[in-house]
Amino acid sequence: MRYAPVTDRLAGLGGAKWEIHGRARALQAAGAEVIELTIGEPDAPCPPELLAEATRAMMAGRTAYSNGRGEDALLDALAARYTARRGRAFGPRNVMTLPGTQTVLYAVLHTLLAPGDEVLVGDPMYATYEGLIAATGARMVPVPLRPEQGFRMQAADIAARITPQSRVIFLNTPHNPTGAVLRRQDLEEIGRLALAHDLWIVSDEVYEELVFDGTRFVSPLDLPELAERVVACASISKSHAAPGFRSGWCIGPEDFCDHLLPLSETMLFGSQPFIADMTALAVSAPSPVAPGMAERFARRAALIAAELHGVAGLRVHKPEAGMFALVDVRATGLSGHDFAAGLLEAQSVAVMPGESFGQALRGWLRLSLTQPDEVVAEACRRIARHAAQAKGEAA
Repeated sequence: MRYAPVTDRLAGLGGAKWEIHGRARALQAAGAEVIELTIGEPDAPCPPELLAEATRAMMAGRTAYSNGRGEDALLDALAARYTARRGRAFGPRNVMTLPGTQTVLYAVLHTLLAPGDEVLVGDPMYATYEGLIAATGARMVPVPLRPEQGFRMQAADIAARITPQSRVIFLNTPHNPTGAVLRRQDLEEIGRLALAHDLWIVSDEVYEELVFDGTRFVSPLDLPELAERVVACASISKSHAAPGFRSGWCIGPEDFCDHLLPLSETMLFGSQPFIADMTALAVSAPSPVAPGMAERFARRAALIAAELHGVAGLRVHKPEAGMFALVDVRATGLSGHDFAAGLLEAQSVAVMPGESFGQALRGWLRLSLTQPDEVVAEACRRIARHAAQAKGEAA
C-alpha cells in the first residue's frame, strides 16, 4: 500500500528518541524501582483555582464548539499580558490559540514554510523540532550551540549557514535541553540577520516563567524593529503545571495570524471553551507555582554540579532556566546513548541520551530536575558509580 510522503519524512523521528524513557517505564510497570530523570513533568500540581475554573466553566455549559482563533476572553487576556510584558501594544488579532505548544509550532511552521525551504535551528534542540520541520517538507539546517558560549545561539554561526533557501530562524529561549537564555544583544544581532535576509523568527518561549535568579528573560518580541517578522509560542504546560490540558498560543503580526487561521480551522476548528476560560484566568496573573519550581530546579542543578562535576571526568553544564541539566560523559569513552542504556541496566536510573537532542550533544546526558532533592542526590551517586566503572573498563 502507498502512504503520504510526510510519513517517510517523519519515519524514525517520533518515539525512537524516547527509547530509554520507554524502557524505564516498562521496567516500572513490571515492578522495578527506577529513578526517572527523563521527561520534564512539572513537580507541582496544577493550581486548584485553575481546576475550579475549568470545572465551573464545564458545569456552566462551556463545552460547545469554539472557533479557529480562540475564545474572546482568552484572546483579550493574552493580548493584555503581552502588551504589559513586551512594552508595545498587542490586540486580539495578534493572537492564535491552539492545543499546546507542540500543536502551535506545527501550525506556525506549516504557515511559513514550503518544501525546499530551510530552517536554521540550534543544535542541540528539543527532540520534536526535527520532526516539526520535516513534516513541512522544509530542510533543517543545524546551527551549533557551543558549550564555551553557554549554548547561546550566535549570529555569526547563523550567518555562515544562510542560503537563498533560508526562510526561518527557529529559536528556543529559555532553551531545552541546555537551559540557556538568549541575551538582548544576542537577539539584536540575530534580528539584524533576519532583517537583512528577510527571514522569519519563530521563538519557542514555553519556559519563560522558569528563569533562575540572576538571569533576565528577553523575547525577540521586545524588539520593535522585528515586529512584522517574529512569532512567539508558549503555553501553560510548564508555567502552570498543566501539561495535560494542552493549552497553547502564538503571538505574531496580524497578517500572519490571518494566514494561520484557515489552517487552524482545518486542523481543529477550535479548542475547548472551558480550557480557554481556565487559561484566561491563568495568564491574567503571575503563576502561583512557577517561582517555587524555578527555585527548586536551580537548587537541584547546583546539587548535580556539586555531586558530579569533575567526578570520573564528568562535566556538568549548569542551566540558567528550565527543568534540565546536562552532563558531559565523553571522558568515559561512551556515547550518551550507551552510557544511559548501561546506567538504566546497572543502576536503575533513567536519563535521556544527548543524542536524542542533536549531534552536538553526542556523549552527553540530559537530567530532569523534577524529582525531589534526595532522589536527585541518590541518582547522582549512582551516575558517579557507573561513570567510574565505565572509565575503568575503558582504560
